[in-house]
Amino acid sequence: MDSTPHGAAVKAQGLGVRGPRGWAFQDVDFTAEPGALIAIEGPSGSGRTCLLLALTGRMKTAAGKARVAGLSLPKKMAAVRAVTALAHVPGVAELDPAFTVAEHLHERALLQRRFGGPVRALLRPRRERRAEARGRIDAALEAAGLDPETLPKGVRTSVRDLERLEALRLSVALALIGSPRLLAVDDTDMKLSDEERKQAWAMLRGLAAAGTTVLAVCSQAPGDALVVSTARRPEKPRTEEATEASTTGPDEPEGPERGAEKPGAEAAPGTGTETSTKNEEGAADALAEAGRA
Repeated sequence: MDSTPHGAAVKAQGLGVRGPRGWAFQDVDFTAEPGALIAIEGPSGSGRTCLLLALTGRMKTAAGKARVAGLSLPKKMAAVRAVTALAHVPGVAELDPAFTVAEHLHERALLQRRFGGPVRALLRPRRERRAEARGRIDAALEAAGLDPETLPKGVRTSVRDLERLEALRLSVALALIGSPRLLAVDDTDMKLSDEERKQAWAMLRGLAAAGTTVLAVCSQAPGDALVVSTARRPEKPRTEEATEASTTGPDEPEGPERGAEKPGAEAAPGTGTETSTKNEEGAADALAEAGRA
């Protein structure tokens, strides 16, 4: 694995993803230098994973624009996918609980050799190819802080028997085998203790310091990260004139008919519950589409 700094710069302007039932997220703006540690924060259902997938070329945006490693989105989605990698994204890139650590590593190294490198590399002697794959695996495991010797059955340990932090490290190691310029990690601190959370961020901070840009979804970002929020911005308060115009006038009918929803009608955009529900539905729809891609 190339150890020289090669991280991807990331810039987003007015970025948004929309699903069949609404926006997953809107109006995301930020700029990050290569090797940055970027934390995506926001409440559940606010489109955090959708933003992660959009910035790695795996989900098409509906508004705004972005550039990753100098490649524009959504025009260059395939090129962006080639320089980015996903770790621990449920439904899109996740570990198989029935596989052992060795099986996961072998499978990823094989895929990298066949599809992630130059064609001429396949013509080299088998011993040379196996040595290179072993080197990639060892470097990725070291960078992710996962020592197979500490696992219950070594590399023969099944994923279902791994602790939560160990599974996260394995998922990151698998993503690093391809030497991505940007590593995207979902649910970074989910179900981790305070100490485990510190260790997880230390791992990601180390990767960023070594040159890889890290994009991580979390519930609580560390103080040294560039924080990007998907939380919906509060609506601007209405003016006094608008408030007066919305009150009942002398000629308007009063009673249960006024304000009652008509069949098929939606609540006014910007209302709290309706907005939150639509955001969650839009994010779920967008994620379902990404999972089928």
